[in-house]
This record gives sequence, structure tokens and C-alpha cells, in this order.
Amino acid sequence: MTAVSKPFGTTAQGAPVTAYTIGSEALRVTVLSWGAVLQDVRLSGIAHSLTLGTDQIAAYEAGMISFGALMGPVANRIRNARAPIAEVMHAFEANLPGGHTLHGGSAGTQGRVWDLVAQGPDHVTLETELPDGLSGFPGHRRVRARYRVTGRDLDLEITGTSDAPTLMNIANHSYWNLDGTDRIDGHRLQVHAERYTESGQDLMVTGGLGKVAGTPLDFTEPRPFAPGPDRRYDLNYVLAEARRGLSPACKLTGASGVSMEMFTTEPGLQVFDLGTFDTAPFPVHSGRIAPRFSAIALEAQVWPDAANHAGFPSIEMGPDAPYRQHTRWRFAGP
Repeated sequence: MTAVSKPFGTTAQGAPVTAYTIGSEALRVTVLSWGAVLQDVRLSGIAHSLTLGTDQIAAYEAGMISFGALMGPVANRIRNARAPIAEVMHAFEANLPGGHTLHGGSAGTQGRVWDLVAQGPDHVTLETELPDGLSGFPGHRRVRARYRVTGRDLDLEITGTSDAPTLMNIANHSYWNLDGTDRIDGHRLQVHAERYTESGQDLMVTGGLGKVAGTPLDFTEPRPFAPGPDRRYDLNYVLAEARRGLSPACKLTGASGVSMEMFTTEPGLQVFDLGTFDTAPFPVHSGRIAPRFSAIALEAQVWPDAANHAGFPSIEMGPDAPYRQHTRWRFAGP
């Protein structure tokens, strides 16, 4: 296929947004310059999109800001909006009840229009800059994301640089439903993790690690993923003790037989069941409002609140230690 770029609308501040469609004969994806959003994923022979997205930029600026976006500079939660960097305590924007920080604050990578660096039929590279002090994070930072399609594989490579010591832990926050339905509970999930980071009722990690064996959190073997009001999932699975080479993270299989394997260099995988909100008033690709529990987010990341726990993998980076992440999704038909 040929590289395709087209206007996707204009933000509330008047900035134009572009949609870039790349792919192969087997797989076609669309990426937005807004938030480096993975907006659409189409597998040959399948009539529906495999990810929840929308055609309205206003939706991404509102309640759907996390859908498909790259969340950063620090994805997930930071307790008390404070953490040490190079042994100096820093305070960040508190944008969660209780005085915590979520996804790097209200001015993170997910809410910015990224610049085009390169584009071809099977790839697109976008870049954004975060000024020193934004939401309390030090360093003038440059984040670059490269999406590439090879056959039925989609690769995402993220790099980051900074002129000062800082924190970086970026996660793609796509929501997946491989059947194109309004429920996720027809899917089967396998997660290559025997432990998880324990958290309290406020979802802040405690620093402890729990074992999944014998609990509803155990997906070491494929089994139905069936969340609901009485069985919620919003936790980080421990894939490894530190970043390593590209390794299996999870596999999701729809009732239709469509499957998605996920590989990553990251030591953690956040699993979220979309149980706290829906997409109203905005429809997704199906033309319908996506209700609660209609999809699953599978977010490759370093463990949450890592900077505040000495035993967790480090998320510090700086001039001599750039940030790198590689995540791959592999799709297969029924």
C-alpha cells in the first residue's frame, strides 16, 4: 500500500491534527499526530477494527484522551505527587483525588500534537518536546515514537532524551476488543506473569509483590477474561525484574478466533478492564457508544510509582541514559 496522510480535524486550540495510515496487505493501522494515538487497527478479512477508536478529535480531547495514546512522561500513578530524581525530591502536578499524579499530569504526551519526522508505506515516526518543568518534571525532553507494520506485526519503538536527570515511563494505552462487540468477556487472556504489584483501594502500589496462583488474577494459562462490577481488573503484572530484550507479555484471543500476541522490553503490564467509564457521548468505530467492560487495556510499562520504591525497576533517565522501549503486537485471524 502507499503512505496516506489526511486531515483529522482541529483541536479546541486551533491546531490541525493529521491521520497517518500505514500497513501491509495483511494489516493496516492509522496513527494520529494527536497523542501519537493508535486510532485504528484493521486485519485483512476482518470487518471491524480491533481497537477502540473514534473519528472525532473532540472525543480524544475529552473522555477518550487515553484511547490509543502514548501516556507520559510517566504513565500510571505517582503517590503524593512526589518522587526523588538523582536523590533530590521533586513535586509534580497532582491531578488525582488524594493528591496523587496520574499519567504525568494534565499536560502529558497524550494531550499534545506531535510533529511528523518520517513516513513511508509501512511506517510513521512522530516526535514531541516537553519543556523543562512541565507538570513539575525536570529536563527539556524529546520523545520519539516509530510505528511500523511488517506482515501481521505492528512494532512500536519509543525513545526519549533529556538534558537533565528526570523520570520517564511511557505506555501505549490502546483498548482492545478483537470481536468488535460491546463486551470483552468472550475473550481469553494469557499473561506471562506469576506476580503482580500489590495496591490498596486507592490503586496506589504498596511496594509489595503478590502471587497470582490460586486467585482470580491468575492468567498464566489462557482463561476467560470476564470482568464486572464485582470482579475488577486494574493492576500491574510483573513480567520481569528489569527491562530486557523483546519478550512475550500476553496473548488475547477473541471468541471469533482473532488473536493478538504482545511482546515488550518492559518489565510490567498494566491490565485495565474499562470498568469505570464509557465513551458517551462519543461513538467508537462501530458507530455505538462503547459501554463499560467493552474492552481491555494492556499497557507495557515499568512498574507503577517505581521512583518511590527502591526495589522496583528504575525509571530515571538523563543525558547519559536515554529512554528506550520496544513493543510488538502480532495479530492472527481465525
